[in-house]
Amino acid sequence: MLRVWMLWVMLLAWGSQVQAITVGAEQPGKYLPLLEGKRVGLVVNHTSRVGDTHLVDFLLDNNIQVAQVMAPEHGFRGKLGAGEKVHDDRDPKTGVPLLSLYGATKKPTAAMLNGVDVLVFDIQDVGARFYTYISTLHYVLEAAAQYQTPVIVLDRPNPNGAFVDGPLREPAFASFVGVDPLPVLHGMTVAELARMIKGEQWIEQADELRLQVVPVANYTRDMSYTLPVAPSPNLPNDQAISLYPSLVFFEATRVSVGRGTLLPFQIIGHHQVPLGALTLTPQSRPEAPAPKLKGNTVYFKDLRQSNITGLDLSVLINTYQIFKKAGEPFFDRPDFMDKLAGTDALRKAILAGHDEAQIRASWQTDLARFKQRRRPYLLYP
Repeated sequence: MLRVWMLWVMLLAWGSQVQAITVGAEQPGKYLPLLEGKRVGLVVNHTSRVGDTHLVDFLLDNNIQVAQVMAPEHGFRGKLGAGEKVHDDRDPKTGVPLLSLYGATKKPTAAMLNGVDVLVFDIQDVGARFYTYISTLHYVLEAAAQYQTPVIVLDRPNPNGAFVDGPLREPAFASFVGVDPLPVLHGMTVAELARMIKGEQWIEQADELRLQVVPVANYTRDMSYTLPVAPSPNLPNDQAISLYPSLVFFEATRVSVGRGTLLPFQIIGHHQVPLGALTLTPQSRPEAPAPKLKGNTVYFKDLRQSNITGLDLSVLINTYQIFKKAGEPFFDRPDFMDKLAGTDALRKAILAGHDEAQIRASWQTDLARFKQRRRPYLLYP
């Protein structure tokens, strides 16, 4: 009986191992042959890992010539705060040149692609339109098409992949937090987005783009997925990543989302309009050099035990009502709010007193069209 039980345990372990999610970078047999003898440009950051090894080191260990690295917001090491400029540098460990795609230059130039035979994009996204890694993806694809440089996208799961929600970005509100006409939550991986950007001709010379993708193995979009590395400094854990799509709109208000504390994107608070019982004082930190309400005692509402998932408008609407009752202004950066939402309709609806059901109804037709439009580009059930 003991031998049968041990065999059953071994079979279960083998089955779970076979079914384990395997990201694109961890399937080298599918992309190393495409890189041999080529001068490779990488668009990567700290999330670009093959197990515990950074993709840069992994490629060099496999005798792949890494010509240069291009880094998005937060930099190659992922330590810079939101909005901080990324500067050109050289990796002290490998000597590989590091070029910035978050500063004066957001789209690779001809000079940056000179001497590059193929580009590899491998960055962990979180599934929200305003998370700028996919904006960098857009401009990398556009430059690659323009300069006829092949691109390989190594895919990773979308931790918010089960959700497609929110207003679509309208043309008048295009910005670096809304480059493509996507809803707030698009429910796609970076490889799927790359396919859609090309297929829908959202970039110039899209037909010239030579795109290959390495999909995630054993993945479905409704799977829960714990990111092995925090995707950016102020999204330190699963809870923050889950709350981020709903809380990011507070960045356009007088309310703090906890930047400058140890709980970014897990709490909301204000120093004059108490929202909860948790008192913290935001301070300058490497990931938040100049946080909102710095040095003030802030009364935070703790959302760590909340059941908020996807796009939840109730917390935003309810907080607006609290500020309105207190006679305090709420949206102090209306233009930024509209860029985050991709429309001014959301802000105006909240100011007009519309409830969540009314607001949600306003974007359902556009969402249905988007879901139909994206269907040919999906890689996962």
